[in-house]
Parts: sequence; structure tokens; C-alpha cells
Amino acid sequence: MSADADRAAVRPRSPRGAGERLADEIITATTELLIETGSEDAVSIRAVAHRVGVTPPSIYLHFADKETLLDAVCAQYFEQFDEVMVAAARGVDDPIDRGLAQGMAYVRFAIDSAVLYRITFGRVTPPGEPTLTDQVLLSSAFVHFSETVQDVMDAGMMPQGDVVPRVLQLWSAAHGVASLMISKPGLPWGHDLDLAEATLRAVSDGLRQE
Repeated sequence: MSADADRAAVRPRSPRGAGERLADEIITATTELLIETGSEDAVSIRAVAHRVGVTPPSIYLHFADKETLLDAVCAQYFEQFDEVMVAAARGVDDPIDRGLAQGMAYVRFAIDSAVLYRITFGRVTPPGEPTLTDQVLLSSAFVHFSETVQDVMDAGMMPQGDVVPRVLQLWSAAHGVASLMISKPGLPWGHDLDLAEATLRAVSDGLRQE
């Protein structure tokens, strides 16, 4: 008996309706392995199956291939990211302050989950072929940030216009700061996230003056 089959034998047969739970376990196991290894190349379907306690074919019943599984992991990451963005904006009435709070929440979440952040944003989406990850992002955090920018415009704090370019400009600033702080932690970033906040404020102020 193979090592995978031997381990799978330890796991009792799943009851009816347990497929969704097993899929969640597979995503969780993959997430754990990604964090432990720091690389999607180091995570195989066989390794995930071993972690969960099933055979590799059981993984393919839920995910067509490794790419589909990784996409599900990244989509879950964006769902968690959206929850953080929503929490950061809660109770902040001033739209400028709310946007800054969302931007800083973005930076903190990225740094606190650096491995998943790097892997998720490092995955290239072919033009015109949005993945599950992209769909989750565009229907969650992107929407909430767009609502904040629209509120800034409606309050007369930023010129009226297409919201999307403004969101992408602000998002690019937050993403750039977070990515640099993750990849180059040895640079003189100063105390806590003061420099990150100053950068986001400067970009926001620049857009308000256009």
C-alpha cells in the first residue's frame, strides 16, 4: 500500500453532503502549505492530499487541477481581504478618512499575510479571461473602495469623473507601498507604518487638487 493510500485509510469515509466540507479542508491545507513553503511551486496535489488525509484523486473530484485549486485559495484570500476593508471603513463618516483607513488596512493585511499576498498578486491573469480570484476581487473590495471614492467626489473633495481610474491610482499606491515593504524590509521605512500613511495621504491630496 502506498504512503498516500495508507494515510487516506486513516480518514473515515465522508458522510453524504460532506463534499463542501472536504473542499474547504483542501483549501485550508493548501493555504497552510503555501505559507510553510513560501512558494506555489513547492506545493503539489500529492502534498495537499497527504495533509488532508485523502488520496490525490479525491482532490481532483473538487478541483480540476492545481491551478484551479490555487485560484480557489487566492479567491478565499480576497474574501478575507474584503472583510478587513469593510471593518476598516465601519463608522468612519468622512470619506477621505475612510479611504485612508481602507488603504492602511490594505497595507497591514498585506504585510501580515505576506506569503499569500505575494502569491495572489503574482498570478498573471490572461487578458479577457478573469479567474475566480479576479471575480471575487472585482465584486468585493474593489466595489467597496469605489463606493468610498464616489463619496469623496459627491462631497466635493475630488473632481467628479470616472471612479475607476481614481480607484486604480489609489490602489496602485497602496499596492506599491505594501509590496516594497514586504520585499525590501531592510529599507529605512521608519516607525511602524508612518511612511506608508504619509504616502497614501500624498496621493490622495494630489488627486483632490486635480
